[in-house]
Amino acid sequence: MTIAEVLQLADRLVFSKTGKHLDDLQQVVIQGVWQGKSYSQIGEECHRSESRVRDVGYRLWQILSEQLGEDVNKNNFRSTIERLFINSPFINLFNYHHHSFNFCSPISEEPQQQPDIENKVEPKSCYEDLGIAPKINFFYGRNEELKIIDDWIFLQKARLISVLGLSGMGKTTLVKRFVDLNSKSFDVLMWKSLRFPQPLNLLLTEIFNNFSLVNDCVSLNEQTWGKLFDILRQKKCLIVLDDVQNIFTEKQLAGQYKPEYRDYKTFLKMMTEIEHQSCLILVSQEKSQEMKSLNEELYPIKILELTGLYETELLNHQDLENPESWSTLIKLYEGNPLYLQNIADLIKDVFQGDVLSFVNGDELILTEDLKDIFNSLFDKLSKVEQKIILEMSQQNQEFSIETLKEHLSLPSTDLINGLQSLSRRYILRTNPQNKKMFQLSPVFREYLKQGNNFHL
Repeated sequence: MTIAEVLQLADRLVFSKTGKHLDDLQQVVIQGVWQGKSYSQIGEECHRSESRVRDVGYRLWQILSEQLGEDVNKNNFRSTIERLFINSPFINLFNYHHHSFNFCSPISEEPQQQPDIENKVEPKSCYEDLGIAPKINFFYGRNEELKIIDDWIFLQKARLISVLGLSGMGKTTLVKRFVDLNSKSFDVLMWKSLRFPQPLNLLLTEIFNNFSLVNDCVSLNEQTWGKLFDILRQKKCLIVLDDVQNIFTEKQLAGQYKPEYRDYKTFLKMMTEIEHQSCLILVSQEKSQEMKSLNEELYPIKILELTGLYETELLNHQDLENPESWSTLIKLYEGNPLYLQNIADLIKDVFQGDVLSFVNGDELILTEDLKDIFNSLFDKLSKVEQKIILEMSQQNQEFSIETLKEHLSLPSTDLINGLQSLSRRYILRTNPQNKKMFQLSPVFREYLKQGNNFHL
């Protein structure tokens, strides 16, 4: 096909969907992508920002996907068009004037071969397996994050999304809210918890049982992977894995898989590398290397890192007094909904709901429940990480790598890897104004300062 024919084809598809012809920038994007150029190169040539070109591209791929009945993106645009409109003997778009462009099942004069019953996927319409998903009673302040996830899945066709952050930040609540709002947009919804993790082959067996594909426990082989991705291609599935941090090894650097769960690493890579129309959402307190993308144009991977919520609505249902002091309380506990729930219970029990009296005490109090959370977190850290944060807890200040080298007798490699690991656990963060300075969470610092039983 010539580029003129490609533009004519794209124009007809877009016009059929929107009632508008391609504008100049859309034509430039299609031509550039057809020629194998990056969004950055296209932007430079047409004097537009890369982000603007990328947004135009995402919208085009969404329209073409809907019109053609299969996933179209920057990486497969040319191969998809060539397959459908050059190699197929059953389709001639330029003589086709109907407004429905679904070419997934071209009509053939030859009798169709019956599919192997073992590989046939016949789930229930809008199948849901949400039995262990939490019920959301209240939802505050994450509307922007909901929009981001919506755009990633429906506009950018992300196949792997990780929602990350400290315990209690509302990761699970956010994802469940998204599922509740968008349940009708998927053919299949599944929610799996790894609070008590199981090997991947057992999890896949559960999934296959929903489609009556197997009777016994599956093994991880080529046939199993083929069945899984047949499902993910044929149906728009949303699979949520909650508490993913439990498949990582304790007392080592963040994101290292336990031996019995290393198959999940392969699974995450395959989710991004193999073409399909589904999405896997991971909810975790730790980041692993597979959750990151070195090239988003090649691998549709996204990360959403949750930080504190500072809206006073968080405390609306806590039966607390002195609403003018709520902002101070929320800031004191870093906007962490779980921390605030614990402290609200304490204020009601001891201060009769008087928030002003509590914050006037000018002391960061930790409940026993909060200490249990931090004990669990501290125990999972490697020795190097423990040494770093104990040193940082001794002073209420930021630290640079150079300062930490002066205070700690650690090899530079261990120190740098330890800082990266603590950042991947969201215990450390960098100063927004000076990325070379590391900050320790004030609440976690208070826990470390109060502890007197840390033996390294």
